[in-house]
Amino acid sequence: MLFFLKRRIVMDFLSSTFFFIVAIFILVTAHELGHFLTAKLFGMRVDKFYIGFDFYNLRFWKKKIGETEYGLGVFPLGGYVKIAGMVDESLDTDYQSSELQPWEFRAKPVWQRLIVLAGGVTMNLILAAVIFIGITLVLGEPRTSVNNPAFVENGSVFATMGMKTGDRLLLANGKQLKSWEEALDPELFTAKSLNYTILRDGKSIILYAPSNIMTKINDSRSLGIRPTVPPVIDEVLAKQPARQAGIKSGGLITAINGTPVADWTEVVGIISAHAAKPIIITWQYLEPVAGSKITAEDLRAKGKTFVTTVVPSNAGKIGISLKQTIATERRKLGFGGAIVSGVGQTWKMSAMTVQGFAKIFTGQEDFRKSVGGPIKIAKIASQSAEQGPVSFLYFLSMLSISLAIINILPVPALDGGQFLLNAVEGVIRREIPFEIKMRIQQVGMALLLALFAYILINDIFNL
Repeated sequence: MLFFLKRRIVMDFLSSTFFFIVAIFILVTAHELGHFLTAKLFGMRVDKFYIGFDFYNLRFWKKKIGETEYGLGVFPLGGYVKIAGMVDESLDTDYQSSELQPWEFRAKPVWQRLIVLAGGVTMNLILAAVIFIGITLVLGEPRTSVNNPAFVENGSVFATMGMKTGDRLLLANGKQLKSWEEALDPELFTAKSLNYTILRDGKSIILYAPSNIMTKINDSRSLGIRPTVPPVIDEVLAKQPARQAGIKSGGLITAINGTPVADWTEVVGIISAHAAKPIIITWQYLEPVAGSKITAEDLRAKGKTFVTTVVPSNAGKIGISLKQTIATERRKLGFGGAIVSGVGQTWKMSAMTVQGFAKIFTGQEDFRKSVGGPIKIAKIASQSAEQGPVSFLYFLSMLSISLAIINILPVPALDGGQFLLNAVEGVIRREIPFEIKMRIQQVGMALLLALFAYILINDIFNL
């Protein structure tokens, strides 16, 4: 048992590390490509283009093509583009003692410098929009009817609001809901206040969200609410405990060991917790009729009830698979519609991210629980990848938007700080003394390193 536990820990670590590196590689490449392409557009010389940092000249690969050295650094926590004549992360001062050259960053007009500095942020937003557009174009816009009752995880923010499994969503902030996508629109979670009207046992009830709902969602690491997936059995595998016990495909599991179950995750959780131990499964079944579709509601209302004893395997499985019973539709859009939808999603998520940062800075949200470092990002990357490529792409787009917003903050050593310094030079029509810019950059780098260390420690304590 200990061997399998250690093996699982190692596999989880490798999976998290792999998908973290994949995510960072894609996002950093897009960001630095924005700086690179705009610098080239205005005739600036780019000395280096690196994905990953090459501290102490530690790198996996490098190759010089033309005037630029391309490489992969050993430290996969970012990357950089070194533009000639620019005060950057390298804190290189060699160019300052040489004569000003026309290909240097400092020799170009302020408006060109500002475009180069904004290039990384712009490319990250474009990447997010492209992902949203691509998913919408291929799959269409999902619409899951609110007629599907809610499944609420114990301890989640929605559970603390008083919401229960089986509730049906009616209104959000007084607005009628037609789909789960509307009910869980991220824009709602950054509103000044949020309340839901739900239907329970034929009665309408209003539930109020806490003012720091984003902190609580980040603390629990999930929304904690989604449409209920009734445990209708799709397939019963041959020579497995369920088949041997007589359970049939198309049946609906309603209770295990006398405990009612409404969602598939409850079934999986209970069975997994009883590996190699007998359990009593209560299930309902209707003989299928050719040409008719039997729903979970039909099974509950008309199905014949069976009570069966099953002994799960040592791995905590009985050999059944889930049947997709959620009423979800995909509204297909043309190319133009997909672009409008993708850009709209990018704008909405960007606005939500800005509002989230505003709540953190004003103390409405807990900084420690709202901000994640490499460990938290790696875990979320792995979890999203396990749910499928679409989920991982959505995660990438969200992370790309977050990276863009963080980089545009007017903090020394970030793109926003550099942007502000160059904008000031444009206003005063002269260059800020080099020594001042270097000190600002050094202070900014020290602050960023300290912040990174704090976030990393915070990640470790929140494991």
